Amino acid sequence: MSSAPGSPRPPRRRDRHGRGLRGPLAPSHVPIAKARSERFDDLVLDAVDRLKPRWAKQLASVEFAVEEVPPISDLGDGPELLTGEPIPFGRSEPAAGSRPAVVIIYRRPLEGRARDRDHLGAMVHDAVVEQVAGLLGLSPESIDPGFEDGD
Repeated sequence: MSSAPGSPRPPRRRDRHGRGLRGPLAPSHVPIAKARSERFDDLVLDAVDRLKPRWAKQLASVEFAVEEVPPISDLGDGPELLTGEPIPFGRSEPAAGSRPAVVIIYRRPLEGRARDRDHLGAMVHDAVVEQVAGLLGLSPESIDPGFEDGD
C-alpha cells in the first residue's frame, strides 16, 4: 500500500519490525522510571527538608530552583576560567520588592563532580547549605552543624 506523491503519510502504528510501539521500560512508580533531572530535583528537596525543622521560619518565603548550568555572567571572562576559578554550584538572591528570596542550584556542575549517587546527594546538600547560609548571612556550620567543607 503506497500513498500518492505529496500526500501526507498516515501515522505509524508499529515500528519497522512489526512489533508495535514500545512501552515504558519500568513502571512509573519505581525510582528508575524518573529522569535524571527529576531525581536531582528530589535531592534538592530532600536537602531543603533536612534544614526545615531548624530553619522553617527563615525558609518559609524562600523559593528553591534548579537550573542546568550557571549563566555566563556567573562564570566571568574566558581567561578567568583558565586560572582555576571554580564553577559555582549555586547562587542565592535576596528578596527584592515583591520578588521572594531564591536559592538556585546548578545540576550539571554537581553531577559532573560527583563520584556516585550518594556523593551527589551529599554535594547537593552542601550546596544548599552554603546558599542558605549566604542568604541568611550566617556560616554554613551554623546552618547545618554537620556541614563539611571538603570539596
